Amino acid sequence: MRRQWWIAQALACSVLAGASAVAGTAPAWADAPGGVPAAYSGISAQDSDAAALMAAEAAENARREVRRLAMTNPYADVRMSAWNALRNADPEAIEKWLAPGGGFETARIRARSNRARNKAFIERVIRTHPASYSPEVRAAAEKALKGSFADQEKFVRTGYAEAQQRDRAKRDADTQHQQKVAAAEREFVSLLAEKDPGEQVRTAAQWALRPGATDDDVAEFYGYGWASGATLDLESHRLHIADAETLRHHTLTRLIQEAAAAEEAVKGAADAAQARAEAERAWQAVAGHADAARKAWLAEQAAAESQSGNWRAIAERAKSSADDIWKNIVEPAEATRDAWAKEQADAVESAAFWQNMFDRAMEGETRVKG
Repeated sequence: MRRQWWIAQALACSVLAGASAVAGTAPAWADAPGGVPAAYSGISAQDSDAAALMAAEAAENARREVRRLAMTNPYADVRMSAWNALRNADPEAIEKWLAPGGGFETARIRARSNRARNKAFIERVIRTHPASYSPEVRAAAEKALKGSFADQEKFVRTGYAEAQQRDRAKRDADTQHQQKVAAAEREFVSLLAEKDPGEQVRTAAQWALRPGATDDDVAEFYGYGWASGATLDLESHRLHIADAETLRHHTLTRLIQEAAAAEEAVKGAADAAQARAEAERAWQAVAGHADAARKAWLAEQAAAESQSGNWRAIAERAKSSADDIWKNIVEPAEATRDAWAKEQADAVESAAFWQNMFDRAMEGETRVKG
């Protein structure tokens, strides 16, 4: 309990994987013929109804977003629920899944149960604690993951800390391979504690340098604390994106439907001027929503670009360092760099989609003005 306070905090917002599907891996049936219905796989260029065309494009992008959640969401329950929505033949399955109280929200709530959180924490430990540095922790975590719910609860409450102590005792006893933390490595941790773009990495670095901390604490930061903080920062980003974008897509569908209905009502309206004004306001609402989403995605793009560049530099430094203390961060740094680069590319694509929705909404406003 005297170290890794921030790991305990991580458990409070535990977000990693569990269950049968691994983040980034599609189930075997996902790409099989008939596995995932292509409800909105194409849009006819001959479709003269601009509002219907826009709605179809929005539905297609919503489906793409659900697939992205199925591949990368930190919650195993959300990933499996997303795959089930994608394979559902109901043409409204995606819209229902994204709606408040729908499949996404239900799966998210289910994933936050104590059992799911315990399993998520254990899986994160396995991913971020290399056996070469933390053999006792890895062995205990892998055993707990295969065990009962009670075994997993025990590991989270006491087993993890006890395994950490055993690992540290072994490292302390191994005088032949004992690592000395150079001033340059300590200064680098100090820099991360102040300026790293990830909140959890900053917290981990600050913990390693807390009053009373020793070289062992700094070595543990390089050994697994850095990777753990990076994992939490990436997961936090993905959860934030998922919450925001599911709501945006649900709102977009509703606003387009309202605008299309208002535009249609102009055709037979007794008071054409009033009907046009109402339709104009409806399309303005779509445009405002799309513009706000576009700006949000531009901000996410900048954040992901910052993280990707940061981890690219860390990976290069780790690979070029002759000091053994850097060796455990090479692989996590490269994986984190690639993950943030993918987040950046997704943000570019999403910003472009919302720009398109904004442009279409502005065209709708122009149409109804006559």
